[in-house]
Amino acid sequence: MASGVSREAYGEASDRLSAETASATAAQLATVADEILSVAGLLRAQPRLRRALTDPSRSGSDRADLLKSLLSGKVTEATVNALGTLVSGRFSKPTELLDATERLGADTLLASAGKDGKLAEVEDELFRFSQIVSGNSSLSVTLSDPSAPTERRVKLVQDLLKGKVHVATGRLVELALDGFGGRGFEASLIRLVELTAAKRDREVAYVTVAKPLTDADEQSLAAKLSALYGREVSLKVDVNPSVLGGVSVRVGSDLYDGTVLRRLNAAKQAFAK
Repeated sequence: MASGVSREAYGEASDRLSAETASATAAQLATVADEILSVAGLLRAQPRLRRALTDPSRSGSDRADLLKSLLSGKVTEATVNALGTLVSGRFSKPTELLDATERLGADTLLASAGKDGKLAEVEDELFRFSQIVSGNSSLSVTLSDPSAPTERRVKLVQDLLKGKVHVATGRLVELALDGFGGRGFEASLIRLVELTAAKRDREVAYVTVAKPLTDADEQSLAAKLSALYGREVSLKVDVNPSVLGGVSVRVGSDLYDGTVLRRLNAAKQAFAK
């Protein structure tokens, strides 16, 4: 959702959905999320429909009516109303509608996990799976290949995760396979980790170390970063012996690299001059 107009449309749709599902159970929210993501899949597969639903020459109510004619009787009323509100807004380009629909579905999945008290679990499961993928080149290539049938990649993910993660985690990984927000698969996973943390009002700090941190060290680092950023911080620790020692921390665009490898590389560059 790159433009201000698309963010405004998303905000109105999100507010309406939140109001209409305020008393919904986790299972009911999961159903709505699946419906919204199914519509996202339809929009991804049908560019002409995306263009029709973002056509600036048609009124917002006309676009909403078009969508409702396609969905009425097939999905819940809350889904129809939220997506009707979404398409009645303005988008700079058709792909922004797809991005907004995907985001609405993801946020609704996270709301479902929140009702279950499982947001922290989903956040950790998404990060752990992203580490598994990044650490296995064959798996990474297979899951990131946009030319491979999505159904085959979804089946592989389901086989890998079945019975091991929260249902919302599995569904979010499947969403990442389609390139959440136009990103690649691994970047989509990381973005979903950050969205999950944001639902818990936390920043994500990616920490790289040569060997595992003790619990005390993790707590100390988290406390220092929380004081620095003015909010709770969720540490995502990657143990990578190649950094030799020290700690690298990335929070958003901020990078604090105190690893031995960085210092050695800096020394090599200095000698080369």
